[in-house]
Amino acid sequence: MSKACYDPLSGAVTHQNMAWSDINGCNTLSFITSLTFGSSKNRNISNGCASVCYKAEDILDGVCSGIGCCQTSIPKGLKHYLTSVRNLDNNTQILSFDPCSYAFLGEHQRFTFRGASDFTDPNFTQRVFDTVPVVVDWVLGNQSCAVAKKEDDYACGGNSSCVDSDNGHGGYRCSCNKGYEGNPYLNPGCQDIDECADPNINPCEMECTNTQGSYICSCPEGYYGDGRKGPKGCIPRNKSEFPVIKVSLGLGLGMLSLLMGITWLYFSIKKRKITKLREKFFQQNGGFLLKQQISSSNECGVEPTKIFTAEALEKATNNYADDRILGRGGYGTVYRGILPNKQVVAIKKSKVIDESQIEQFINEVVILTQVDHRNVVKLLGCCLEAEVPLLVYEYVSNGTLFHHIPNSANSWLSWDNRLRIAAEAAGALAYLHSAASKPVIHRDVKSANILLDEYYNAKISDFGASRLVPLDQTQVTTLVQGTLGYLDPEYFHTSQLTEKSDVYSFGVVLAELLTGKRPISTERSQVQKNLATYFITSMKENRLFQILEPRVVREGALEQLQATAELVKKCLQINGEDRPKMKEVAMELEELRKFTKTHPWAHQHADEETEGLMTDQYEQSDLYTVPISTYNTNASHLSGQYSLDSSQLTFQANSPR
Repeated sequence: MSKACYDPLSGAVTHQNMAWSDINGCNTLSFITSLTFGSSKNRNISNGCASVCYKAEDILDGVCSGIGCCQTSIPKGLKHYLTSVRNLDNNTQILSFDPCSYAFLGEHQRFTFRGASDFTDPNFTQRVFDTVPVVVDWVLGNQSCAVAKKEDDYACGGNSSCVDSDNGHGGYRCSCNKGYEGNPYLNPGCQDIDECADPNINPCEMECTNTQGSYICSCPEGYYGDGRKGPKGCIPRNKSEFPVIKVSLGLGLGMLSLLMGITWLYFSIKKRKITKLREKFFQQNGGFLLKQQISSSNECGVEPTKIFTAEALEKATNNYADDRILGRGGYGTVYRGILPNKQVVAIKKSKVIDESQIEQFINEVVILTQVDHRNVVKLLGCCLEAEVPLLVYEYVSNGTLFHHIPNSANSWLSWDNRLRIAAEAAGALAYLHSAASKPVIHRDVKSANILLDEYYNAKISDFGASRLVPLDQTQVTTLVQGTLGYLDPEYFHTSQLTEKSDVYSFGVVLAELLTGKRPISTERSQVQKNLATYFITSMKENRLFQILEPRVVREGALEQLQATAELVKKCLQINGEDRPKMKEVAMELEELRKFTKTHPWAHQHADEETEGLMTDQYEQSDLYTVPISTYNTNASHLSGQYSLDSSQLTFQANSPR
């Protein structure tokens, strides 16, 4: 593109050639010059046009005919060119509405002249670059067809012909012969068009026989003619009889052709709409952000996330049938799905999605892609082309710890198993904090986010609120988000998220395992409403064994229960610096598990030590049924953010083995 602007202060005209033929500007001459090489001698090519105007009112929008705008054609064979623009009077007479003139090369049908507004548009140059393409004429090599056919790399395939280029520089192209279609450059070349099979192009009136590259029209017995559609097609030999068969066949074929055409058009439009809609959902659901994140992860050697199609997940869940629902939450539903390879999976589908949830959704995918631990639920893939994003996890059959804790009748939920589950969950969190490729703070640790598999092994889940921590930092400033009853009070007041925030939340889970009580319950008294506060207060007042679940007291050794309670107390310290690290918590729990294995007299000793504490009231309470209710409240409303809260999902657990 060439540009000439008049500076009223200096009186000079500045020229700029940007190697980009339209001309845009008044009282302006534009030239294009080139030196190209023909077959025998050099040829100088030059062309140009003039644009004249003196008033903005004379210029018509959309009309490029010499008033404010002019066009000229470019000769064939142009390879190297230079555009230049000259002002007739340095724009002095038209400076008020036309300070600059432009000349550029481009496809004329793609440029829209907007009248005098183009002269003062500061984005005119960029608009031309963005919207006006330059058409490139290409050929193969610089040999003629006659020479190229003798070479080993001759490009034209079967049923195609060679056409010499007319640009003056040699070269050739390939085109399919009449009656054939396809890509002549790809093996085996062009393919025969079956004119008889397509009613839209079938040229025959009654009988059509396809041949290689052509077709044959014929008439059945009792008719004569050339068989083609038209007045000379198939004419009955007895003209006195009305051609019932011909008319009926013609109407039938016509109706069939019309029906097929309408059907094809309908499904084509529908398919195109579905494709565009899926592209829209992919972008809306953070597809490009996920691609960037996964690309960065791949550079670090992380296995890429599998992308599922919307059809595949609809089929896996029987179109999201009600009998496939594993659980429902405040923001979504989890379905049981069966993939074509018979693998059972859990598909997490949110009810609605907004911009604030997109980042959390992508965050969960990226974090789980980089985590590989036996006690962390495995992400198998995701789907972004549905209206709401979907996550595909491994199927964990025994639901959440949240729905097992209050049911003291669970035969499997012994003290040993409670301690094992706590140690497994602590080990997984310690791995996330210190052993993952990038440290991860879960930010929503709770019993509802600890799933149990068929062998009642713990698996940490729901990373929608989690945050990756840079290696050179120990804390991250975020908007407060979590679940009431588990939320770290220090994080709530300062918005400074650290790994000690997970330690506090895990302390509440450990208190749940010890007491069998919910973190927050409106049915308890004001003093007992918050489990963390109630637990610490009970320890200070020497009432620990009065709040522990009776079965825990019966099965656990006195020293073991006291040590576990002290660990809960450390985790629930108000000041985060006073809490242990998750790695230290995991190690202490493992030591307590070894205590059980190495001291077989522990249970008997616990019964003797606590015999005086077991009143009739506690014996009866060991058999009561705690109603399962969803108590959890997501604290994200405090900051204006929301996320898919799996703690509100209710699962159908298998019977204990």
